[in-house]
Amino acid sequence: MASDARAKFVSFDMNGTLIHFRIGDAIQRVLGERLPPALADDFRQAGNHYRFDECMGEWKPFHQVVADAMRRTCKRFGVEYRDSDAQAVYEEIPSWVPYPGVTDALRSLAQHYPLVILTNTDDAHAPRLVQNLGAPFAVVITAEQMRTYKPRLRAFEYMLETLGVEADEVVHVSASPKYDLRPAATLGIERKVYMDRGFEPREPWLGYELITDISELPALLGASRT
Repeated sequence: MASDARAKFVSFDMNGTLIHFRIGDAIQRVLGERLPPALADDFRQAGNHYRFDECMGEWKPFHQVVADAMRRTCKRFGVEYRDSDAQAVYEEIPSWVPYPGVTDALRSLAQHYPLVILTNTDDAHAPRLVQNLGAPFAVVITAEQMRTYKPRLRAFEYMLETLGVEADEVVHVSASPKYDLRPAATLGIERKVYMDRGFEPREPWLGYELITDISELPALLGASRT
């Protein structure tokens, strides 16, 4: 991949790939004693599935995705849900920061490629999260702009149309096969990088390059570390 000079952009999933997206921690903290410790792990896993499911239909504001998924998860486990719970979780999102090493890797890459964000975040929170990354991005595309969420194929179609490129002119980087790498592969984006952060199983049949540390990315893409 490093020797291929055709890539015009490097695009990234943001939350969970670059930003430490701590929504499970936030939900557990907000629910407090209402969530029994014995249920916490199963509750967190189910919540991830419900948020994914909420992204599969027609677009709605991200705060509603958070609320609807949280409400459904609470109902399944018999946990009391309050509308203020989801609002408290949503309002915490802009305070989340990058994983270690992300800012340095992005700054190195930005010297060689225009960087792009493709995120399920909304317009209210995306600017602050991008600011938290501390690196220059040429384009930031949100679900609110697209009126759809990943993993819907329309999200990746929208990105390619916005950038004015073909599928083989982009490298897409994500820590999520289910949200990003599967739809990217379906649309013919052959150059994909899986930043394995350990929260989804590997799916090597998708044809990605695998890294386990973000510091590996500049060298993989032929960019200097200076």
